[in-house]
Amino acid sequence: MRPKLGHPLECNCLGRRNFLKLTAGAMAGLTGGGLFLADQARADALSKELRDKLTPDQIIQTMKKGNKRFRAGERKDRNYLREQKASAKGQYPAAVLLTAEVIMDLGIGDIFNCRVAGNVRNADILGSMEFACKLAGAKVVLVMGHTACGAIKGAIDNAELGNLTGLLAKIKPAIDATTYAGEHSAKNYAFVDAVARKNVEMTVAGIRQESSVLAELEAKGAVKMAGAMYNLETGAVEFFD
Repeated sequence: MRPKLGHPLECNCLGRRNFLKLTAGAMAGLTGGGLFLADQARADALSKELRDKLTPDQIIQTMKKGNKRFRAGERKDRNYLREQKASAKGQYPAAVLLTAEVIMDLGIGDIFNCRVAGNVRNADILGSMEFACKLAGAKVVLVMGHTACGAIKGAIDNAELGNLTGLLAKIKPAIDATTYAGEHSAKNYAFVDAVARKNVEMTVAGIRQESSVLAELEAKGAVKMAGAMYNLETGAVEFFD
């Protein structure tokens, strides 16, 4: 597993050690902001016991609040060495992310990260997601695109370069499916971002279609699939409804 490291923090502490603040709220069945109480006891690793008590919606709220801290430029001290040591014998990721940056204040072991240009899916990506959810216990599958995406631009421009050619071909259906009245050009960033958003939506739909394992978990409510867009200029992550 290659989890992402964390970043800033506001008083509703979350992230790797701060996921543990959710324990009391999770056991009480609380939802929303009431889960994220400051100054509760923390630890250096997300435990299986705590992770298993969290719902997919609670985990997504954790990500949203972490991004809020990131945008505010606030951070709380964290000890990455302790996090590394605490998670060395076992990691219990709460979510699997298909392409994401260190923008949601998550720590070592909090997430299972699949990184690939253009957040495309293939058999290896799907297999990794199935491992993260079915075997490792992750409860959220988040596909995240971002603004001004170079892979999207390359697909629009029909770029060809070794194995990259095949990767960009996976993005092209999103170009055809994007409804946009303006100029269809890689130089038009509004169009690029519209295609990136459509690509996220189609990737999420494709995961459901091509992975019976994940689709079954979602149907049972054990896993929630979601899409999001990261704005490179503002730092904000928009979660799709």
